[in-house]
Amino acid sequence: MTQIKRVAVIFPGQGSQTIGMMDELAEQFDVVRTTFDEASTALGVDLWEITHDETRLHDTKYTQPALLTASIAIWRIITPILAHQDIKPAYLAGHSLGEYSALVASGVLSLADAVCLVHERGKLMTDAVMGMDTQMAAVLGLEDEQVASLCEDATENAGIVDTANFNSPAQVVIAGTQVGVTHVLEAVEALGKKAVPLKVSVPSHCALMKPASDKLAELLAQTTFHQAQIPTIQNRHAEIHKSTNDIKTALIEQLSMPVQWTKTMQELADKQIELVIECGPGNVLSNLAKRQETPITALPTDKLARLEKLENLHES
Repeated sequence: MTQIKRVAVIFPGQGSQTIGMMDELAEQFDVVRTTFDEASTALGVDLWEITHDETRLHDTKYTQPALLTASIAIWRIITPILAHQDIKPAYLAGHSLGEYSALVASGVLSLADAVCLVHERGKLMTDAVMGMDTQMAAVLGLEDEQVASLCEDATENAGIVDTANFNSPAQVVIAGTQVGVTHVLEAVEALGKKAVPLKVSVPSHCALMKPASDKLAELLAQTTFHQAQIPTIQNRHAEIHKSTNDIKTALIEQLSMPVQWTKTMQELADKQIELVIECGPGNVLSNLAKRQETPITALPTDKLARLEKLENLHES
């Protein structure tokens, strides 16, 4: 029998949402609907209904609170499952939007405050690029520095484009104006490498988000933050911030600066984490965990069959 000792929980970001994403778990666990009811009451929007409405689910101002609520519902499912096995997560982390889910799970933010924050965050992001042609794309097979250099060249000669997510070695997401991103994609193709355009409504984590970042700072200043009950690694520097001011600053900067997910996963590996549990819809982060320089075993939790594995960690 293998004794699992070092566990971290990670929360996915935008792009993991799917229609009916919580239906299977809702049939088995009442906490799913009660969590959605709690979040819907706080926001004044029926978030459960949004998980079944394709148009609104992919509108970022609704995507963000719906996905956060789904992640927290799963967190409330898995917490007693882990406790029954005498397992307490050593660390939390979240990818982009998922950072807010992690901060709710750690006790820094209430669910009510968090869903309202990310709803406004989504609106600010949309407003920041209103009327612009923008794009995001995943670049595969190049070093981080190569992608950054291509973005700098494109910004000088075509249009604004930045590195947005450092997801794993040889996978970097870029974001910016459509002309800028296209310039980079053409350069990537000329190098014989692959790039995949992403279907997103706004270009996150790039310079175009600076106006949204400034307005987000005003919202965060009005929001009550508490001390974290579980150490949470934030995207901006792949570091744990203890003061509430530092946590807020990292959230503000995160919106217009790249997500340091590769460094976050390496930080977990350096802390001898043996298992990362993906707490939210899908398995995007679990797949990325396999591609890191120091891979960590990962377990998604959005399906009953996957939860069964979680219930028997010491026997696996």
